[in-house]
Amino acid sequence: MNTINSTLKKIVNALEDKKAENIQLIDISEVSTVADYFVIANGINISQIQALSDNVEDKLAVDGIRPRSIEGYNTANWILMDYNDFLVHIFDRESRGFYDLERIWRDGKVIDVHSL
Repeated sequence: MNTINSTLKKIVNALEDKKAENIQLIDISEVSTVADYFVIANGINISQIQALSDNVEDKLAVDGIRPRSIEGYNTANWILMDYNDFLVHIFDRESRGFYDLERIWRDGKVIDVHSL
């Protein structure tokens, strides 16, 4: 398993461990220079959304992978975790529907999270 797939799998597993809803993975490498991959998920309340973010950060830190930045943690309606090549978006349900990143980035390639 290559490093990219390994890291993506760890992110997905960390989200699944804390019962994230509707995890989506989009390869945006050919349509953007912002990052190579978006991982998008949502939780049901502030505590769960923060726990999702904490778990992703903890699981990647084991491998020495640290975020460049984390935004939105305190309000937790949209937490953005910037890992350079990977952007992890963790929303509450309402914000996810409002911002609809899957529609905005529909030119990217959707990857089945269970194929990693």
